[in-house]
Amino acid sequence: MTITTEFLISSPSLPLVGLAGSLPSNQIECVHGLCLEHDSRVFVVYLDPSDDVTADDLSALDEVVETTSLGRASGSDVYQVTIELEDVVSEAFAPERFTAAQMEPTVVTPDGWYEKKLFENYSTFNGFTDRCEDYGISVELVSITQNPPSPGESSQYGLTDRQHEALTLAISRGYFESPRQTSTEELAEEMEISQPSMSSLIRRGERQLLTTTLGSQPHLNTVSR
Repeated sequence: MTITTEFLISSPSLPLVGLAGSLPSNQIECVHGLCLEHDSRVFVVYLDPSDDVTADDLSALDEVVETTSLGRASGSDVYQVTIELEDVVSEAFAPERFTAAQMEPTVVTPDGWYEKKLFENYSTFNGFTDRCEDYGISVELVSITQNPPSPGESSQYGLTDRQHEALTLAISRGYFESPRQTSTEELAEEMEISQPSMSSLIRRGERQLLTTTLGSQPHLNTVSR
């Protein structure tokens, strides 16, 4: 089973965001290898010719190490840009933790990066979002779609085994009844974990189920090629 996701990631550490905010079009398209190669710093950037950005303009950016013009394609000025990423971005996107396929060019806007990526499963995507949040990079989910599973493959709606166990126990003990028949303290004792850990498992499990069953939020006002 794979999932297709669309999301906006935001952080002052993300490169090219400041440049996007200075352009009349307010956006840049790029393709990068983050999540695939740990030392990847090469971005292929597509710019609207009407934005009038030159190779020298790109090279003048603090995060840019080298710029090479690749000419024009599909009506855009194309540049290969080598970027010095901040540590938080490199660590958050460490490929040994996550593998994701970029399905469309990243759209860089003043608000952050709008991306469409393919993940192996819900747990992998959840791990990606948790990792980003650990490094101060916010992830706003726009849409998530479960692709048809392979023959014989099962799904627990993207729940981790512990989330599934916690929710199953909570339901069986009447936690979701009104009034509640048990507390997170009692459930935590049964699972031999702390009360905060139990609350976190239930909260994350509920969020995952809602995300899976309700689908998507309203789409962002972005334009992608």
